[in-house]
Parts: sequence; structure tokens; C-alpha cells
Amino acid sequence: MKIVTEQKDKKFSPRLVIVALMVVLVVSILVSFALGRYPISIPELLTLFAHKMGLGTAEVNATQMAALFQIRLPRVVMACMVGCCLAMAGAAYQGVFHNPMASPDVLGASSGAAFGAALAILLNGTSSQITIGAFVLSIVSVGLAYMISVKARGGKVLTLVLAGMMVSSLFQAGTSYLKLVADPNNQLQEITYWLMGSLNGVTWKGVRTAVIPMAAGVIPLLLLRWRMNILTLGDDEAKAMGINASMTRMVVIICATLITAASISATGMIGWVGLVIPHMVRKLVGNNYQFMMPATAVLGAVFMLWVDNVSRNLMATEIPIGILTALIGAPFFMFLITRKEEVV
Repeated sequence: MKIVTEQKDKKFSPRLVIVALMVVLVVSILVSFALGRYPISIPELLTLFAHKMGLGTAEVNATQMAALFQIRLPRVVMACMVGCCLAMAGAAYQGVFHNPMASPDVLGASSGAAFGAALAILLNGTSSQITIGAFVLSIVSVGLAYMISVKARGGKVLTLVLAGMMVSSLFQAGTSYLKLVADPNNQLQEITYWLMGSLNGVTWKGVRTAVIPMAAGVIPLLLLRWRMNILTLGDDEAKAMGINASMTRMVVIICATLITAASISATGMIGWVGLVIPHMVRKLVGNNYQFMMPATAVLGAVFMLWVDNVSRNLMATEIPIGILTALIGAPFFMFLITRKEEVV
């Protein structure tokens, strides 16, 4: 099943859609700043930003300043980064694997990160060590899947996916064992909460740590988006156009895995974003990756912002984001596989 690249009589211009999504993102960011246990009105928000930049003379509330710049701002920035990366990773995987059902955990990146984080928690690691453990094991799991696919017979794309499934199953078993031997009064609770995914407790240190690998993956994906169009046509067509399909595919997979690992290690397991958002974007701008990748990045950020807003404001106790994305993603996936027209 290939993802074709022609536009199918879209009602709106792709460029216009991208601009509209960026406006929605800006509005969503402002609303996210204002929402919370300690409400901040839009005029107060503008006053706080003006004071921070040295442009305002009015007195400001110190509690509001702390809530905005030390709690909400890093959380909003991280939500945008993670939503952008997971959505782009999903779109990239779907393109290189010629499969619209592919998602960021197709090569075992998510299960590897879960095992790494659980192991670090079991060893009483710090928050930084948990993040590092999740990131390293996520990369290791994809590396294992690739090495297995190199040794296996058959089509490289198919064997890579199958190897990813096997590696994912292996790490899931490992995570289950670590939960079994973890201290039920402390470690097990922490592992379980991490596996559900959350933006609670995000700091500027975490943002600075995550932004480097995320940028290292996002920038090449944006630069290679026109080549992804060629990859969706098949290796023979790519070769005829002078494109090294195997090398391009590998670079895209590495970049998509890098941003997936960085996202999961920063916020825990957040699923379905990489599956849901690319399909929404295809309905808006079509299958041309020239427009699809930037639109996917923006809509992913918007989606994650609003999921986080619901997570921290719906109930007295914060709801883990992974639960909400699953509640949205699972019905969407069910609709996707049961509708009559072809999924492209």
C-alpha cells in the first residue's frame, strides 16, 4: 500500500492551510498560558511578558510571574516540541515504509525507551538518568532491529518492520519483568506513571536537554521532504530519478527515531500522535510531503497543547497524557481501518 503524492482536488491551498494552522497554534499557546489552577487573564499575560522584556512599568504579581515563566512556559514549549516531533516521526515512517498505519514505535523505539526508563527507576536513578536511560535504550532498540534486518532474507523494508516488532516484544517483556521485581510502594508506582506519559514537572533544563536531538532530527526531515515524495513511489522510480533510495530511507529512519527517542525520554510514553495527526493533515493538504511535513509539525504541536490543557484542567488530579491520546487515537484508528475507501 503506497502513499501517493498527487493532490486530490483539495478545497484550500496547502500554503493557506499551513498559515491558518500557525495562527491556530499562536492562539492555542496564548490560551494555554492563561489556563491552569492559577488563572491568568490575557491582559495580565501581556503585562507579564512586557515586564519580562523590560517594556512595562506596571507592578506585577510575583506569584503570576513564577507560575508563567517557571511552570507554564517550559511546559507549553515542551508540549509543542513533543507534539511536533511525534507527528513528524509518524509521517516520516508512513512514507518510508509505504504504510499509512506505521507509527513512531514501529521499530521498537517506544518499548526500548520504556525499558530504559524502568531500569533507571529500578536502580534509583535521578530524573536526568531516567531520561538518559530512556533515550539510549530507545536508540539501541532501533539499532538492534536494523542489525537483525540486515542479516534477514527478503525485502529490507518488510524485514526491518518485522525485526522492529520482535525487538519491541523483547523489550516489553523486559519492562514487565522489571515491574514485577520493583518495589510496589515506590518504584512500581513511578514506573507505571512514567509509562502513562505526562508533561507534569517539565523544567527549562529538560527543554534544553531535549531541544538538541529534536532539532538534529527535525531539520533534516524538513530538508528531505521532497525526497520522501520520491520514496513513496518505490525504489525503482527513485533510482531512475537519481536518488539513492536506501541511503535516503536510512537517514529518514534515523532522524525519525532520534526525535521519537528524544520525545519519549522527556515526557514518557505518549502514543497515537504519530498515527492520528498525519492522517488529519492529509485530509487538509494532501499527500505531498513538501506541504505535509510542515503542516504535520504545526498540527502536532496544536494537538499536544490541547491534550495537555485537558490533562491539567479537566479534573482536580492531572490525567496522564498517554491516557487521553489513547482515548482519542484508538477510536480514530478503528474508524481508519473500517471505512470503505482506501487509506492513503
